[in-house]
Amino acid sequence: MSRVPLVFAVTDDRVLALPDFLERARAVALGPEVALVLRGRAPGGPLLRLADALVALAAASGTRVLVHDRLDVARLAGAAGVHLPGYGLPVAAVREDLGPAPLLGRSTHTPAEAAAALAKGADYVFLGNIWETATHPARTALGPEALATAVTAVTAAPVAPVVIAIGGVTPDRAREARAAGAHGVAAVRAIWDTPDPAAAARALLLSFSR
Repeated sequence: MSRVPLVFAVTDDRVLALPDFLERARAVALGPEVALVLRGRAPGGPLLRLADALVALAAASGTRVLVHDRLDVARLAGAAGVHLPGYGLPVAAVREDLGPAPLLGRSTHTPAEAAAALAKGADYVFLGNIWETATHPARTALGPEALATAVTAVTAAPVAPVVIAIGGVTPDRAREARAAGAHGVAAVRAIWDTPDPAAAARALLLSFSR
């Protein structure tokens, strides 16, 4: 098992509001190579209840649960780690606070940001958006060549090139991301907006299974 999952199923407020969200999350919890990333703007109490529910439903399969931005919620829920937004807490400070065991990720938008975050202690970085995406329609797509640039930059430093492609991901594009050197992919709509989210997550996972 890789320390860092291959597929990250990221939520947003719209996904969390789905009446069958927990059932969908249980279906996506395919095992330790998948991570459920709890991202939402809910207050601390409701967010903690969601985190507790996700950790409980994911335990049987070994699926990792990460909490976006909220280090306190991640700790209280016993999550596998925390994912920091680009504007969030400093990676080095959070790594020192967490210790070496929990997973720590950072969202980045340039290869230089990706390399810097990994050098400061992140286990992995999201780099994106790689392709055009409805989640962030105003952002220009970086293109898969940015993945190759990031991986090359990180490989030149004394850290592992654990770069996760995000933005406009599909199974075909996941294979393209892998060819460019990405470790895995992260997605919102490609997983949650499908009739069968488990099948969607499995298709992405198959593109990266080693």
